[in-house]
Amino acid sequence: MELLKAQLKLMPEWNAMLQQRYQILQTIALSKGIGRRSVAELLDLSEREIRKEFDQLRTQGNIIVSRDGTEITELGTYLLTELKPLVDEWSGRHEKEQVLRNLLSLQEVHIVPGNSDESVQTQTLLASEAARFIFSKLESRMITAVTGGSTIAKIAEQLPSSSKFQQLQFVAARGGIGKDVQLQANTIASMFAQKLNGSYKTLYIPDTLSESAYEAMKAEPFVQEMMDLYEQMSILVHGIGDATEMARRRNSTAEDLKFLKERQAVSEAFGYYFNAKGEVVHRIRTIGVQLEQLEQTPYIVAVAGGAQKAQALQSYFQQAPRQSVLITDEGAADQLIHH
Repeated sequence: MELLKAQLKLMPEWNAMLQQRYQILQTIALSKGIGRRSVAELLDLSEREIRKEFDQLRTQGNIIVSRDGTEITELGTYLLTELKPLVDEWSGRHEKEQVLRNLLSLQEVHIVPGNSDESVQTQTLLASEAARFIFSKLESRMITAVTGGSTIAKIAEQLPSSSKFQQLQFVAARGGIGKDVQLQANTIASMFAQKLNGSYKTLYIPDTLSESAYEAMKAEPFVQEMMDLYEQMSILVHGIGDATEMARRRNSTAEDLKFLKERQAVSEAFGYYFNAKGEVVHRIRTIGVQLEQLEQTPYIVAVAGGAQKAQALQSYFQQAPRQSVLITDEGAADQLIHH
């Protein structure tokens, strides 16, 4: 690796070639059976360029091209892993990770290339990086809680199928929200469990409850069991939402939206709404992970990307536990660093 760094310093034009070839290989790895045209469109390159790069990667034994599309080989996967630190360093992402870690006072920050607001490819990269990090921290008999949302669902899809861990348990970090069952925490917890040969616990109650229903539910044995599991969780995987967007997903009334606007709510997580200073300005009555339970959780993995999420991220991390790990993209990172 040191020799490669020296070569790149001597011939910096290799850097652009390395970055592009790495990106092509990464795209193939994330999209099994993808064709040349699709890769060209995703990376905004000409088909002629892609054809040339495909020929080179195939000759090197990094990819296999067939009528069913293109797939990465074991050698290609190995190269992606080995070259990642160098590619991140030469692209400037490694330096951005350090700046953001200090800026937000976090344990770790991981940044993937691109902007999730503009690219499905970046959304997949975000989920893949989160899946890689979570898998690296798993141990047998560990309890992992997951929230809902499209980003967290993508993480489950990117996890490798594995049975190397014993007695893993995945729990829904909250009740249902919205009408899309596939994106609810219950469904996603089951997806994690299926991929990793674990068990799961669901929380089939509405995300928002009336005061009387909330008090009654808290006394239910199954709710008490879930609360005990939250106390024991080692990993919590969650997204961070824009306050207004999340309120609308909950079908909040015009009066509720006005209430949040008056209190200058910026971000939302776990049913809590935060202002720009990270102060809780509203909390919905919900059964699920509570803010005070985060302090004792070893790994809190926050996954959110896109330039439009920057303000929400800035808001939430004003008060987030210091052991939090942020996995984001360059779109959000650049906004956070330069604004």
